[in-house]
Amino acid sequence: MTIAEFSWQTALLGGVLIGLAAVTLMVTIGRVAGISGILAATLRPSSSLPWQWAFVAGLLLSGVAVYWLYRPIELQIESSTPMLILAGLLVGFGTRLGSGCTSGHGVCGISNLSPRSMVATAIFMGVGMLTVFLWRLLRYGVGY
Repeated sequence: MTIAEFSWQTALLGGVLIGLAAVTLMVTIGRVAGISGILAATLRPSSSLPWQWAFVAGLLLSGVAVYWLYRPIELQIESSTPMLILAGLLVGFGTRLGSGCTSGHGVCGISNLSPRSMVATAIFMGVGMLTVFLWRLLRYGVGY
């Protein structure tokens, strides 16, 4: 599968799986599937729980499974390593600033009709779209 072969069916399947994971976590142990909070807990071994480790392992293993099932995936990353590191740090900063990430606010918060999550999701989606627009405008010019 190449990036050009992306389809709405794979996007729908991914969305269903994310929703199913969030619902399962909420129904079984009453926790919100906020990836940044779960990952942060595993980085503090004194406070992490087995389910948090299992959740993070599932995220990593699902990526490996997709790689093995759909290999070779043609993916070309055009950014430099320092730019990717900076982007990761900015995402981490934004996650801390917004008290959550797209999974916690966007998937779980909106489904719980949380006004705070709706505002947070609107802000980070808007900033993401604006960033892509400005990056492409600066890189390719008007009329890209």
